Amino acid sequence: MERLLRDKKMILLFIGPAVLLFLCVLLGPMLFGIGLSLFKWDAMTPPEFNGVENFVFMFTQDTVFWTALKNSLFFVLFSLFSQQLIGLVVAIILTNNIKFKNLFKNIYYLPVVLSSAAVGLLWSFIFHPKIGVLNGLLAVLGVEQGPLWLSDINTFPFLPLPLWCIGIVAAWQYMGSTMMLYMAAIQGIPETLYEAAYIDGASRIKCIRHITLPLITPMVKISTVLSAVGSLKFFDMIYTMTGGGPAHATDVLASHLYNRAFKQWEYGYGSSLAIILVILCLLFTFILNKLIKVENYEM
Repeated sequence: MERLLRDKKMILLFIGPAVLLFLCVLLGPMLFGIGLSLFKWDAMTPPEFNGVENFVFMFTQDTVFWTALKNSLFFVLFSLFSQQLIGLVVAIILTNNIKFKNLFKNIYYLPVVLSSAAVGLLWSFIFHPKIGVLNGLLAVLGVEQGPLWLSDINTFPFLPLPLWCIGIVAAWQYMGSTMMLYMAAIQGIPETLYEAAYIDGASRIKCIRHITLPLITPMVKISTVLSAVGSLKFFDMIYTMTGGGPAHATDVLASHLYNRAFKQWEYGYGSSLAIILVILCLLFTFILNKLIKVENYEM
């Protein structure tokens, strides 16, 4: 086996197909997109080179871009505070000896396995102003005219109401994924650490603060990066619930990219938006990796 691992030709034989697949599926289209961002192309006429004009237009004239950027950053911050916090609290609760914890774990994780498009359609019916369950419950409580949950462009607060509704739905769906990551990290902590802390008189809150949280910091870093990048790429739930409306109030970078590239046939400009999206994903990954410090603990 050791001689096999020293054979460079054999190593190349094993990793060659994976590298080739990576180049064809990921790196190749990425380089093609970077090149296409320098052109004006509608897929009907030959590409016309225009340099960085797509980016100049994006930052100076495309007002929808700034709205989409603001909304994407909102979903990143909202997911980091809601999904991470709720997922961590639920994981801590379910890793204790409580009744029916496996049942609760399956219930909380169930929305994760559902399609985001299906979840978006489901909640769009719940938020429907006339036949929706939510306004129906408000009518029972005496509220004659319920809110226009997905079509009210007034700020509530700071941002339109539809954005808050979509953010809550996204937190509901993906909280289970965060919960499972934290549960896996917490269950990997030796019980002897908690037993020694309890013998020394530490309370459960202090054990969580001084044992659980420091030891799951590597998982916190992974989970926050996944949440941030996933929120920046947010698209399918937006598309099914609001389509980016009303009046582009719920557009995000991914939906704006889709509209410009595949509805308005501006593939060059769509590629420029895609590059900005990739840069933001890399930037958030770098920032979160720098902000979240991981200490090495010997157990």
